[in-house]
Amino acid sequence: MIETQGLTHINLLVADVHRAKAFYERVFGLQEMFWDGPGLVFLRPPGTHDTITLQQSPDAARGAGNIDHFGFRLADRGQLDRAIEEVIAAGGALVERGEHQPGSPFAYVTDPDGHVIEL
Repeated sequence: MIETQGLTHINLLVADVHRAKAFYERVFGLQEMFWDGPGLVFLRPPGTHDTITLQQSPDAARGAGNIDHFGFRLADRGQLDRAIEEVIAAGGALVERGEHQPGSPFAYVTDPDGHVIEL
């Protein structure tokens, strides 16, 4: 077993890096860390070490590749409906919602490039 300190980042292939950046900033409050060339931006939720990189690529049209989904932990689970509304208003979509167990609601949504995000 290799000991780690968690993930360093998730890299998502996107069709339009500026559109994707605007989506993640608007919906999840991610903040720009830096750009690594014109088609790769590093983003981070405030106050965390979590990083999502958005990489513009013609391969984004293939879909989500081998990533099934990734999740964001809402600070207030009572805001799930509002979070879904924000996703849709920013160009994403609701895929599914339900409860993992009584009292544990979830929603699967997508970003504009079709990446599935669990809330």
